[in-house]
Amino acid sequence: MASRGGGRVPRAALLVTGLTAISTLLGFFRDIVIAAVFGAGFELDAYFVAQGLLNIVLGLAAIAMARSVTPVVAREADGEEGRCRGHPGFDVALTVTLVVLGLGSVIMGIFVGPVTSVLAPGFNEAETATAAQLTRVVLIAAVLVAGTDLLAALAHAHGRFSWSSLQGVPFNIVMIGAAGIFGPRYGIMALAVGFVAGSGARLLMQFPPVRALGARVRPRWNLRDPGFREIARLVPALLFGSAIGNVNIMVDRAVGSTLEDGAITALSYGWRLINLPEMLIVASLVVPLYPALGAAAGNITEVRRLVGRALAVTVTVLTPLCLVLAIAAVPLVELAFGRGAFTEEDVTATATSVLWYTPALLALGCRRVIVSAAYALGDSRAPVIVALLAMVINVVGDILLAPVLGIAGIALATSASLVVAALANGWLLHRLHAGLDLPAATALLARAAGLAVVAAAAGYAVLQALTGFPAIVTAAAVALVVGGLYVLGLMVLRAPERLLLAETIRAVRRRR
Repeated sequence: MASRGGGRVPRAALLVTGLTAISTLLGFFRDIVIAAVFGAGFELDAYFVAQGLLNIVLGLAAIAMARSVTPVVAREADGEEGRCRGHPGFDVALTVTLVVLGLGSVIMGIFVGPVTSVLAPGFNEAETATAAQLTRVVLIAAVLVAGTDLLAALAHAHGRFSWSSLQGVPFNIVMIGAAGIFGPRYGIMALAVGFVAGSGARLLMQFPPVRALGARVRPRWNLRDPGFREIARLVPALLFGSAIGNVNIMVDRAVGSTLEDGAITALSYGWRLINLPEMLIVASLVVPLYPALGAAAGNITEVRRLVGRALAVTVTVLTPLCLVLAIAAVPLVELAFGRGAFTEEDVTATATSVLWYTPALLALGCRRVIVSAAYALGDSRAPVIVALLAMVINVVGDILLAPVLGIAGIALATSASLVVAALANGWLLHRLHAGLDLPAATALLARAAGLAVVAAAAGYAVLQALTGFPAIVTAAAVALVVGGLYVLGLMVLRAPERLLLAETIRAVRRRR
């Protein structure tokens, strides 16, 4: 099991990172096109609220079921030679999920009007009607997205990551066409229809790896199947955790709806900039890490080693990126979205959200690694308790800070909740399972904090010196100085993290 979890993770992580980068960067271009066509106004606010309502439905079953499937199927698949022998428990999980989501979508579609009024109390009657109409359309995609996630989880459990990493390519191409070609003529409804069509294209991307595995996926309703029962035991806590995450988003948007028009869009696009490196780096790492942790669950030493290396990569890469995003928020937002209908005021509002969201990037990355380890070890209770605490912090922070700080208050509340969640989850993983080397993790964070102070001071000095220069010049100079000083600091301190890249490359070469 060690070889399965150890040697394959670096190579698979590089593969997934490269392929995910294509999808993610195309998705970022999609956001640029949407921003240029629609700007930051009530229509786009309504569209993001509709997406949030879809996420409530998906959070009820799909995400939790997909994450529950991966470690269970990975253990069943460990030792398989060649073609997949089949997983009846997975078949039952897929059948149950699609049925539940289909019913949930219908119910949500019926009651979407009053639900929208509750979740976006700051919307007027016209904005509420627009959000409700958009929601009824995007809800069609719920079953498509669920099927995609579950089939991708099946492939991941068997060590196949390439097709799911590219699933965003057809989706984003469809969305770019919907926004750029049909948006000016049909308005915001073009995005909702494009979302459904793109979700269908994502689902089609999962069929080749399933066929290559020889897996015969078929409808089953045997709720007593041992594999399904093992999967089902993980679902309630994961379901609750997913629901908590969706509650945080909906509260952010509900409070944002009481601010000026475009506040929800500014928060959403600010989060997209924060989420871009997290998706490119941490999410790509966790895709192969999660099944490896599941396969190594009986060997706590191997689990601790995998978690330590994943955290080292996360902190080393994300810390300088956080500094660049915070220092150069305005030029980065201007460079990314500052064109077409996206005004200078929209740039300023979005940059404000980026600045205050920045601490969330590092916290989210660390939490993702730690929580994946807890789930792989069969502990879903501790992450849920921490998620509840984080939700309370986020909701109370939104209510108290938004009236005073506006967009900055909502972003700050999110960052505070995620920082607390990351620290608490790390302590519990160490305390309950010895799955985290706490002294090593503390030393890692201390080095990162010290280097961050020096690099941030130099980056801010560069920003002030280049006032009035084009955004691309300012952003590039800040990134060069911050990144260069951070790497230099690792070398001067002879920190273990400085060797991560070389070790990963050597591991890949050994597997060839």
